[in-house]
Amino acid sequence: MAATGSTSPLGVAAEAALAVPGVAGLQPRLARCLAAVVSPTRPETTAERTPPEAGVRADRMPDGSGWHIEVRCVLAEGHRALDIARNVHDQVRAAVISHLAAHGAPEPVTVTVTVTRIAAQQQRS
Repeated sequence: MAATGSTSPLGVAAEAALAVPGVAGLQPRLARCLAAVVSPTRPETTAERTPPEAGVRADRMPDGSGWHIEVRCVLAEGHRALDIARNVHDQVRAAVISHLAAHGAPEPVTVTVTVTRIAAQQQRS
């Protein structure tokens, strides 16, 4: 997967998740998918223009004590979902903590990983 090149916590989390072997992509939340369907663009181009960050949600904790990151992953076939989800969790958490510390804002980070589907491998002819 291509790197997002973003310096926001969303971009950092998306890059970290996409770098995990076995992650085929990130799945946008339902609201984002529905908005894309009703947009005036063709469906093929809408999916191609959806940034990887669309599969990541970052919210401040209600008491302001840190961040909660939600990552929605599509896995490649042939990998154990639990192993990949744990790896995504660890990589995203470490990347976001490092990013926040580098920007002078070290804060606690919690991460939730949801596997939305497993994509079948495409056979090449």
